[in-house]
Amino acid sequence: MTTLSTKYSTCIDYFLSINPHPTTELNFSSPFELLVAVILSAQCTDKRVNQITPELFAAYSNPEKMAMSDSSEIYEYIKSCSYPNNKAKHLHAMAQALVERFHSQIPESMDNLQSLPGVGRKTANVIANTLFEAPTIAVDTHVFRVANRIGLVKNAKTPLETEKQLIKSTPQEHIQTMHHWLILHGRYTCIARKPKCAECGLGKVCDFFKENG
Repeated sequence: MTTLSTKYSTCIDYFLSINPHPTTELNFSSPFELLVAVILSAQCTDKRVNQITPELFAAYSNPEKMAMSDSSEIYEYIKSCSYPNNKAKHLHAMAQALVERFHSQIPESMDNLQSLPGVGRKTANVIANTLFEAPTIAVDTHVFRVANRIGLVKNAKTPLETEKQLIKSTPQEHIQTMHHWLILHGRYTCIARKPKCAECGLGKVCDFFKENG
């Protein structure tokens, strides 16, 4: 039986071999743009977000400009993404909060990040990880699926349980990159309906492959 430590070391070795420096696929050129893009990415593909944001960022290049706008104007730029009404309201309120409470700077602490409208734990983890290189793992549907399929977590029923187990068992120096590795693996290889097990190098430690391969 494969031990948990063996699973983690095998996964890390494999991911290092195929993608040693993973990062987000969202396009951004400033911390504010990343925060906006991550809020937009909730239940929406990065590809769609990247199609929306060039015009959005041209119109609102900083929190001040977005704060002085209104949600109906923001909506026109993001209406092709999922839940545009709510996201437009969140973006406007988030920009106002940045200007009024944080001097237009993205806060570094998880508590302050989560105090912003439209920013939950997952979004805060992404920002902390990508902007501030914090050892966080944001658990989206991809991370949740991959971690459970491989067996990196045991009986984790919620994103928070999954996050805690991953943080506990991943070596500290790889936590930040594990976040991106699991997302990308779920996005392109360990996909939801028909995982590409034949293309994956983790078969020898993957619970799903052992049961279904």
